[in-house]
Amino acid sequence: MNLTPVSVKFDIGDGRIVTIETGKLARQADGAVTVRLGNAILLATVVAAKEPKPGQSFFPLTVDYTEKFASAGRIPGSFFKREGRLSDYEVLISRLIDRALRPLFPDDYLCEVQVLVTLISSDPEVMPDALACLAASAALAVSDVPIQEIISEVRVARIDGQYVINPSRSQLATADMDFIIGATEKNIMMVEGESKQCQEEDLITAIEAAHAAIRIQVKAQQELHALIGSPAKRAIEAPHKNEELKAKIEAFAKDKIYQVAKSALSKHDRSDAFSKIGDELKTFLGEELPEEDQPLVKEYLHDLEKEVVRNMILDDNVRLDGRSLDQVRPLAMEVDYLPSPHGAALFTRGETQSLTTVTLGTNDDELLIESAATSAYSKFILHYNFPPFSTGEVKPMRGPGRREVGHGNLAMRSLKQMMPGNDYAYTVRVVSDILESNGSSSMATVCAGSLALMDAGVPIPKHVSGVAMGLIARASDGKWAVLTDILGDEDHLGDMDFKVTGTRDGICGIQMDIKVDGLSMDVMRAALAQAKRGRLHIIEQMYACISEARPEPKPHAPRMEKLIIDREFIGAVIGPGGKIIQEIQRTTGTTINIEEVGETGEVSVFSAQAEGLQKAMAWIKGIVAVPEVGETYEATVKSIMPYGAFVEFMPGKQGLLHISEVSWKRLDDLEGVLNEGDVIKVKLVGTDPKTGKFKLSRKVLLPKPEGYVEREEREDRGDRGGRGDRRDDRGRGRDDRGGRRDDRGGRDDRGFRDRGDRGPREDRGPREDRFNRPSDTTQDSGPVFDSPSFDE
Repeated sequence: MNLTPVSVKFDIGDGRIVTIETGKLARQADGAVTVRLGNAILLATVVAAKEPKPGQSFFPLTVDYTEKFASAGRIPGSFFKREGRLSDYEVLISRLIDRALRPLFPDDYLCEVQVLVTLISSDPEVMPDALACLAASAALAVSDVPIQEIISEVRVARIDGQYVINPSRSQLATADMDFIIGATEKNIMMVEGESKQCQEEDLITAIEAAHAAIRIQVKAQQELHALIGSPAKRAIEAPHKNEELKAKIEAFAKDKIYQVAKSALSKHDRSDAFSKIGDELKTFLGEELPEEDQPLVKEYLHDLEKEVVRNMILDDNVRLDGRSLDQVRPLAMEVDYLPSPHGAALFTRGETQSLTTVTLGTNDDELLIESAATSAYSKFILHYNFPPFSTGEVKPMRGPGRREVGHGNLAMRSLKQMMPGNDYAYTVRVVSDILESNGSSSMATVCAGSLALMDAGVPIPKHVSGVAMGLIARASDGKWAVLTDILGDEDHLGDMDFKVTGTRDGICGIQMDIKVDGLSMDVMRAALAQAKRGRLHIIEQMYACISEARPEPKPHAPRMEKLIIDREFIGAVIGPGGKIIQEIQRTTGTTINIEEVGETGEVSVFSAQAEGLQKAMAWIKGIVAVPEVGETYEATVKSIMPYGAFVEFMPGKQGLLHISEVSWKRLDDLEGVLNEGDVIKVKLVGTDPKTGKFKLSRKVLLPKPEGYVEREEREDRGDRGGRGDRRDDRGRGRDDRGGRRDDRGGRDDRGFRDRGDRGPREDRGPREDRFNRPSDTTQDSGPVFDSPSFDE
């Protein structure tokens, strides 16, 4: 058994080596290769049916990209613990491959082809999507499946002003441009990506840098093809043709088609008119056509329609709906269209209409996005729905298809450029429901989404609009025309579908598929310049509809705020066993999420009522705030003691308000002065240097009575310090006091202590004076004030 592989290598930049290998894995496939960069390895296989299915009238190409979680040493998180249907992430990469591969096959090739690309080993720093199309193209290159050219794709990103080919994952995090570009050795085939308001010339530079790298990868595939012996491609049986029938159809229908094309009819009226020509043609041809010629009638009539319309646009500068080449269809837009959603907008452009809503949610609503190498949460979600009634059709309603996923992703990554950062507390979901479609509904989604976000009070700084461009090019004389805001029919018959989104200041997103060879950079520049004019025309009307985001969410929208705290306070907010955070939520009717981010904690507070939100925020701020000496606080009396009151002057922070600090008037007790639950103002006058406990006073905030004189005794006594110190200072250590208790005097016959020379009580002063002495005994959460002590 020979399992010796054949391989080629090339430098992708910065000394990073890519290896393409064949001959060892999946040998029963028509073509199979592995592509390796670092520890990332992709396996690509291609299998093609030997014969087309009977009656097959289209090319059935299936491209699937999948990631094995085992490639990164992970077990899937689903209930079944195995990979299931393709995730949206895998669908998007599958579309990137499909869109670049499809034009490679001959027009007459109708055999079913399946291309599978699988990530079998993951590298956390290698982005596999940039290698997937290279792997697919290499598998086709080493197979006998007929393709006309070899292609590849690369990612190009601008990082610190430099254009980097296939940057690492960590490098990409700092990029301000991120594009995937597919091309043959000579021609650009596909562009898709996003940027932070780049300029048109920046995009041209990125495309040129990517094309230079792609040429190296195409050359490597050609070398691999030669090393394995250059297998011959399968012969394609030429389909049946009838030039006489073709000429007959052209003579009958050409002028009729032209008259319909230049009548500027609506989509359905135009479709009905073309269908009527088809019915008349069948009558004209009769029923005597040979069986092999019958399928040709529809094919030749369709080709004729395409040729007539394309020539009309190029020669007459007139389009199917009567517009000039650079004219945008009539626009209508309004916000606050629906009463209950948190934000809503209706955007209509010609016969394309999007009803878009915005919903504001909590951190619990974040979307988990998983791939083999990453697992991350997204706070911005956009979903695009394309029901069949939008095109007047009857179709079964299923889950979102690849088209819906792809269109939604383009709109999402465009609007994402204007979304606030992670400090914005809300999770935001945008949903675009296409109610009518004739022309780019994804661009309508971008416009409607921008309007709805501002309507919801999401603080996006600028509007984002989008427009779909088309291209008609005639090889016979080199004439071409760029079309602004293309119709569905113009997309079908054109040579380019080019969608550009952006603000007034630059490009945010792009998606381009080119169906013609030899598109020059001059044509590209013209298309980008014309797209900018169309985009700005739309965006000015969007600003006229709503010029800036509402200052706050609508009254019925949930309220949410985010607070950044030091990491050391996270435990204080949560409390033991979650006691404190649960109490805050229960008392204020809020939902609170705390996330540790680096050296800080992000506290998100969510509430349906503004009052509850403010109470919770004040509570949390109180917990994390540091009391300042000299500040005045509103305090709540928690308990009354003979020597004072314990008060809570900040959430979770209590202190003892000593009876001597309640009033300028001397008090025997607090009865009738303070009660539990009373709210009073206190001032933090200091903290004990030894214990850190708080010293509070109420009387310093009250006006001093006229003629009030501080007692000399208190002034002379000063700070008595701790009890141990006092005993030393007062000479009352046990030795000074005569040692044994027996020395202090005996008891009389009745058991009472002989008080000796201490004298009668009346000579010792009133008992009440002793309650004013500072004590060294306090409760844990109170300030350091002395509790009452009694003379021995």
